[in-house]
Amino acid sequence: MTAALSSHSLSYILVTPVRNGADFIEKTIISVVRQTVLPRKWVIVNDGSTDATGSIVARYLESFPWIEVLQMARHRNYEFAAKARCFNAAVERVSGLEFDIIANLDADISFDESYFEFLLAKFNEIPSLGVAGTPMREGDYDAGADARFNDKDVFGACQVFRRRCLEEIGGYAPIKGGIDWVAVRTARMIGWTTRSFMEKRFIHHGTMGASDCSVWRSFLRYGEKDYFLGNHPLWEIGRIGYQMMQSPIVVRGILIFVGYLWASLRRIERPIPPALIRFNRREQLVDLQRILGKLLDY
Repeated sequence: MTAALSSHSLSYILVTPVRNGADFIEKTIISVVRQTVLPRKWVIVNDGSTDATGSIVARYLESFPWIEVLQMARHRNYEFAAKARCFNAAVERVSGLEFDIIANLDADISFDESYFEFLLAKFNEIPSLGVAGTPMREGDYDAGADARFNDKDVFGACQVFRRRCLEEIGGYAPIKGGIDWVAVRTARMIGWTTRSFMEKRFIHHGTMGASDCSVWRSFLRYGEKDYFLGNHPLWEIGRIGYQMMQSPIVVRGILIFVGYLWASLRRIERPIPPALIRFNRREQLVDLQRILGKLLDY
C-alpha cells in the first residue's frame, strides 16, 4: 500500500441541487468560498426556483469563476426524484474534468473553514473509503450525540464520494425519496467503506424532511419512506417507539406509524433491489442490538 498523500493532492467538485433556497443558500456559499482547500468546480443546479435563489448565487459568480450555475427547466410542483436528476445532470456536465472526489451539498448547511480539507485527508488515509461525511447539528440537536447514530451512515445533506465509488453505484437513483440512503448502503453492499467522522459537524439550518411540506406531513412521509425502503419490522417498531418520545410527544411516532401502515395497505412499489433490502435488514438487526446495548449501559 502506498503512503497517504497530502489532502491537497486530491481535487474535488461540489454539486448543489437547489429549489427555492433563498433563505439559507448564502450561508452555504460563504462556507464554501472560505474553505482552506477550494473545490475545482462547484455546480449549483437551480431546479426552477421562483424565489431569489438565482440572484443570490449570481452575486458570487464574478468573484469565484469556479462556481457555475446549471439551470433546470421550471416546473410547478416539487418532485421527489428532482434532487437525483439535478445531481446526476451536474455529474454528467463535469464528467470530462479530472477530479478525485465529488460531493453533494445541500443549499441549507454551513461548516467550518477546514471542513473539506479534513475530509480529503480521510480519503487519503483510508483507500477503501467510498462515501464520507460528518454528523449534523440542527438547532439544539446533535446527531453525533444520539445513541441511535451509526457512524457508517452519512447524512444526505453533505455526502462526499470517491469518484470511482459514485461511478460504481451509478450515481443517485431517481426514486421517490431515500436517494442518499440507497447510495450509502449500495456502496457498503459492494464493498466500500462509508463513514461519518465524529471530529466535525455541519450545521443544518432548515428542517429535515420538511423543505417542501408541513412538519406534520413530513412525519407521515418518513413512515411511507420507511415502508418502501423495506425496513425490518423489528427496526421499525423500535423507531416508532423512540419517535413517540420526541416532541411533539406521541403524535410524532403515531404519524410515522400511520404513514408506514398506509403505504403497506396500498402496497406501494418498493424501488429497492431485493438484495439491498436483505443487506439493509441484516445491518438493522445488528444496529438494533448495538443501540439496546448502549441504552442498557445508561
